[in-house]
Amino acid sequence: MNCILNKKLKFYTKEMLKVFNLSLIALVFMIAILFMKYKPTYAVSIAGEEVGYVQSKEALQEVLQTNIEKLENDQAQNIEKVTLEAKPEFTLKLVNKAEETNEQEILVAMQKEMKITYHYVEIQLDGNTIETVNQKSEAEELIGTIKQDHPEINLSLAEKTTENIEEIKTSSIEVAKTTLLAQVGEKEQKEEQIKREQGIANVNGIQLATLPIKGTITSRYGVNSRIRVSTHTGLDIAATTGTSIKVVADGTITCASYSGSYGNLVKVSHGNGVETWYGHTSKMYVKVGQKVTAGEVIAAVGSTGNSTGPHLHFEIRINGNHVNPQQYVY
Repeated sequence: MNCILNKKLKFYTKEMLKVFNLSLIALVFMIAILFMKYKPTYAVSIAGEEVGYVQSKEALQEVLQTNIEKLENDQAQNIEKVTLEAKPEFTLKLVNKAEETNEQEILVAMQKEMKITYHYVEIQLDGNTIETVNQKSEAEELIGTIKQDHPEINLSLAEKTTENIEEIKTSSIEVAKTTLLAQVGEKEQKEEQIKREQGIANVNGIQLATLPIKGTITSRYGVNSRIRVSTHTGLDIAATTGTSIKVVADGTITCASYSGSYGNLVKVSHGNGVETWYGHTSKMYVKVGQKVTAGEVIAAVGSTGNSTGPHLHFEIRINGNHVNPQQYVY
């Protein structure tokens, strides 16, 4: 009885092995046929919409990241940051071998999902934008150069960003320099015109009430000349000999005598450390210690001392240091 059972068990075992082997062969055969006709790829979807197929998702992601880095490092486009609004999603699929992958088309579709932030720099004069340039370092250098010659000018920078490249209208640094210098010159001319018309200003708390004389400026503050050993410490205003010179503000006479290269020199102290000097005069009508009132005639134009012709040398000093009179008058 046991012998018969053993024979039957062996028989069924062999039959089962045959069926399994046949099934395995069939499965391998089917897989082989499947892979002969189909290939594994990744379907790529953006924002839920399938846009194509790629062979390797890692390769696509690497190319995508490389493109983003290139954009961010492209100084010509002024790109500050690139972010993806919708990241690609990958699904493994078997597709017909005739189906071609389309990595380039997918990359183009991904570019549409890129949020690009651009940066630029505005150069401002008194808070008003005059020029727009690409690089902050160039703008800072330009402002520094202009302020060396125009220290009183209020130039500043404003860094801006936008996602709309059409908003950016930048100029080269050379064009910006030309525009800024023109604007600075125009501003200074307007300020000088106002001073000429008003003839008054506030110097360290002292109100100037009038111009010392009306005439033509022949030498400005800070210039060099063959007749001087140092830069000019005041303004030379040409006028005919004998023209009346008025004191610009109330004060006390501290000097009314011949003083070397200044010739006949009148000094007036106005308080708060403010002094005004009137040089090269032909006549002096005041004495040391005398109180004077703004607009009072204190001397007459001449050409005494180190002078090449009749004019008034006018200085403003604050705490003993000469300053540019054109900050306040003319």
